[in-house]
Amino acid sequence: KSLRDVIEKKLIEEVEGTCHGRYGYVICVNRIDSIGKGKIRQDGTGFATFKVKYMAAVCRPYKGEVIDCVVTSVNKMGFFAEAGPLQIFVSNHLIPEDYEYNAVGDPCYVLHDDDTQTLQERTEVRLRIVGTKMDQTEIFCIGTMKENYLGVISPPP
Repeated sequence: KSLRDVIEKKLIEEVEGTCHGRYGYVICVNRIDSIGKGKIRQDGTGFATFKVKYMAAVCRPYKGEVIDCVVTSVNKMGFFAEAGPLQIFVSNHLIPEDYEYNAVGDPCYVLHDDDTQTLQERTEVRLRIVGTKMDQTEIFCIGTMKENYLGVISPPP
């Protein structure tokens, strides 16, 4: 094994699947552009630190983005949905008025004039992101369904 292979493996282990507040969630490392000269660390371990420049596929949501996701939990306050590593909350105020919360059985939102269309766990929905909050290790999103062409894409399987 070459040193480059070891550095590449270590980079992939350390950054893939993590969240960096400035760049978003790192999905995968595409390529390594350069590896700098190593510096021996002064902590007595004998380890070396390398400066690595790389290209990666990232998931970084922005305000106004339309995204398809899957509902993970529903309660009277609204629902949570996931799109890859992102978790999006949709408040009941951002769900169209013609949906009504139903706590009987599995919690869900039911369309007033069409009992067959429900918003429950594993329902695929299309949302618009209306707000994001970036943290060093997480990204929080608020979404809405109260616009044209947004809402249920397909019912749960």
